[in-house]
Amino acid sequence: MLSVLVSIFAIQIVYVSFFTLRMILTLKGQRYWAAGLSTLEITIYVLGLNMVLQYVNQPISLIVYALGYGLGVLVGSWIEEKIALGYVTFKVIVTDVHTGLPNQLRDLGYGVTSWIGDGRDGHRLILEVLAKRKNQTQLYTSILASDPKAFIVTMEPTRLHGGFWTRTTRR
Repeated sequence: MLSVLVSIFAIQIVYVSFFTLRMILTLKGQRYWAAGLSTLEITIYVLGLNMVLQYVNQPISLIVYALGYGLGVLVGSWIEEKIALGYVTFKVIVTDVHTGLPNQLRDLGYGVTSWIGDGRDGHRLILEVLAKRKNQTQLYTSILASDPKAFIVTMEPTRLHGGFWTRTTRR
């Protein structure tokens, strides 16, 4: 019985990790990868469900199934975070309109567009910065190193078109 419980647990972790990755791939527009992954995912799901249904009269099998599901969500999210698909846009607002931050970020290879805005307490420099998601933490750290009081909002763009930076991302 122990080997069956371990198998159920492992199958659930793999199944839900694939499920999580498939959903993320679908949201990122990678439908062919998502379709291929879903073929493996459903096969694993049926195998795991079959095992649980064989031991449905033993509550421990359902508990192990549920625990594997929960851990699978964590593992799938961790994997997605490591592969960091897609891009992120930072909107950064700083009080010093003459800061060298835009050029510092450009020197690091980020695409930066800047303009002057009017805030409650006067003029502000507003930056829009595009980066690969895998560079998100590094960009965030670079901004705060230059201006620890910067206001930062991050968003994930769904489409990119034009600009010098998008040409370099296609290589």
